[in-house]
Amino acid sequence: MSERRPAPTVGQVVLGRRLQELRERAGLKREEAARVLRVAPATVRRMEMAEVALKIPYVQVLLTTYGVAPDELAAFVGLAEEANQPGWWQRFHDVLPEWFSMHVSLEGAARLIRSYEPHFVPGLLQTEDYARAVLEAGTVGQTGPDAIERHVALRMNRQGLLTGENPPHLWVIMDETALRRPVSIDGKVMRDQMDRLLEEVEHDHITLQVAEFANGPHPGTYTSFALFRFAEPELPDMVYSEYVSGALYLDSRIEVALHLEVLDHMSAHAASAQRTKQILQEFRARF
Repeated sequence: MSERRPAPTVGQVVLGRRLQELRERAGLKREEAARVLRVAPATVRRMEMAEVALKIPYVQVLLTTYGVAPDELAAFVGLAEEANQPGWWQRFHDVLPEWFSMHVSLEGAARLIRSYEPHFVPGLLQTEDYARAVLEAGTVGQTGPDAIERHVALRMNRQGLLTGENPPHLWVIMDETALRRPVSIDGKVMRDQMDRLLEEVEHDHITLQVAEFANGPHPGTYTSFALFRFAEPELPDMVYSEYVSGALYLDSRIEVALHLEVLDHMSAHAASAQRTKQILQEFRARF
C-alpha cells in the first residue's frame, strides 16, 4: 500500500485529479483500475484524491492501462517524482500541524491569494516581533519559547514567496480591528508593523484594503478565510477556513463561488488602496 504523507503537495493534488480524468476518459471504474494493480479500490481513490504519495510503479501501470502515449507517460512520471518530494515546510514538522501543511503548500503554488483577516495583520505581512507577540499571546498548553521561535521562523520563511521571482498577487481585506488591537505593550512593535505595511502596499503584487468600522457590518464578519487561485488548469480555486483545532479546505464550485462573492462585496465597500495608506499612516502616528 502507498505510504501516507502528513499533507499532499499541490503537485500531488493536480496529478491525482489528472489520473482520475484519464481513468474516466478510458471508460474505467476505480474497481477496474484496482484489479489491474491488484489492490483495493480504496488505494486508487486515495491516489486520485492525493491522500497518499504517488507510487511510481502504480502510476506507470495505470497510465499504460489508460492508453497514455509513451512521451506523455514519461512526462507524467517525471512530474510525479517531483511532486513526491517533501516541501520546504516539512522541516518544520515538529511545530507544523498537519491541517496547516496543506495551506502552506497551496500558498506557495497560488498565483492569486485573496483573504479576509478580521483580527490580526495577515501572517505573510507580519514583522518578526509582531508575529512573536501574536504567537505568545495565542499559546495554549505546554508550548514553550523554543516552539514559539520555530513558529516564528516558519512564518518568516513563508513570506519568502512574496519576494521571490514571479510572486503571487496577495489581495487582503483586513478589518480595522487588526489596527486597533495592540499585540504588545511596546509601542515600537506596532509602529514597526505599520511601517512594514506601508512599505508592502507600494508593491504592485500586494493589495491591502481596510474594512473600516464606519462602513458597518459586512458578509465576511464571521471568520477569516483565504481563496487560492492557481495557474494549473487542473486545479480549481480553493478556499481555506480555519477554526480553533483545524481547518476546512473547500473546492466545490458552490462553496468557492460564495466566498468569492463575499470577497468581491467586501472589496467594493472597504477602503480603497489609497485610503488604506492614509489609514495606516494615521494609526502609525497613534503608536
